[in-house]
Amino acid sequence: MSTAFVKEESAETASETLLPDRPISPHPNLVTEAGLKALELQLQQARDAYGAASTIEDVNERRRQAANPLRDLRYFAARVSTAQLVPDPASSDTVAFGSTVTFSRDDGRVQTYRIVGEDEADPKAGSISFASPVARVLMGKAVGDLVSVGEQELEIIAIS
Repeated sequence: MSTAFVKEESAETASETLLPDRPISPHPNLVTEAGLKALELQLQQARDAYGAASTIEDVNERRRQAANPLRDLRYFAARVSTAQLVPDPASSDTVAFGSTVTFSRDDGRVQTYRIVGEDEADPKAGSISFASPVARVLMGKAVGDLVSVGEQELEIIAIS
């Protein structure tokens, strides 16, 4: 749309309110029960924020305030609708989606992570995505197995 006959402020506002969609991973949208609940909560929060922004009288300010919630609404609606709930693993014999795995690194560090869906992953909080390089090499392995990640070797010491 040409902005030749539109106030300059409106052209600037338009560029602020046309946010690109958040990228959606090409991987299957696997989720734990907690991950699905978190996605549903984030979808509701986006709906609430969009609803609040929709009540602003000034059209330019309303567009600015609604831009992020509208983008989040599209993203979380897509993620909830494509979510594939994966039950907790039936056994702890091998590493699987939903497992918590403890391993030691070559440098002596011991780390523990739960393998979860991409939207749920937070390495600082102890969870990694099933699509991450570390999780991919750990899946299907058992206690005592050694795996290589880059130039590091990891030894699985516990699975729960």
